[in-house]
Amino acid sequence: MGNVFRGGGDSLSLSNGGTDVFLDVLTLAVSDLARDAWDYRFAALLTLQDQNVMGRGAVGFDLEEIDWGTTGAERARAKRFVVRAAELALRRHRWEELGYEPPYAEGYLRRFKAMVEAYEPEGYDPEAHDPEAYGPEAHDPEAHAPAAGPAVRHEGLFPGADEAAVASCVRHRVLSALPFWEGCRFCTAS
Repeated sequence: MGNVFRGGGDSLSLSNGGTDVFLDVLTLAVSDLARDAWDYRFAALLTLQDQNVMGRGAVGFDLEEIDWGTTGAERARAKRFVVRAAELALRRHRWEELGYEPPYAEGYLRRFKAMVEAYEPEGYDPEAHDPEAYGPEAHDPEAHAPAAGPAVRHEGLFPGADEAAVASCVRHRVLSALPFWEGCRFCTAS
């Protein structure tokens, strides 16, 4: 049984082992890049793909299920975050911590990055955000904070603001699904 990640008119179909590798390397990058509320929601989506908790062959997502934001600028920023995470992972960010050599990870990441780049969320405006301006110096926590009031879950599987992955595994230094289950994807694998 395998898992499928879809978007941009394409799909990435992976074996259970390939899925683990893909999510391991992407989680390392996302955990180190996350700065704004949306980033932590995307990290939560990745934590929900843990096959050791959710079941083998039972994970995957479609880019259309993701709440990319309500404005063109929010959508562009969110898309750029996912592309940047894939790019960081492609640079073998923290792979030495994996304890194994992921020979096919680069191919998975290249395919996923191409899918995200090809995908245009409804209302997406690539001109609404200057990708070069994104970085720690441009970070304004208030600019992307979740709106006040009850969290509204986007149709599909994308975690709401109250489900964002804000807990960090001390041992592995990645975002985890606490309080939903103990440990990060690396803890549940051991």
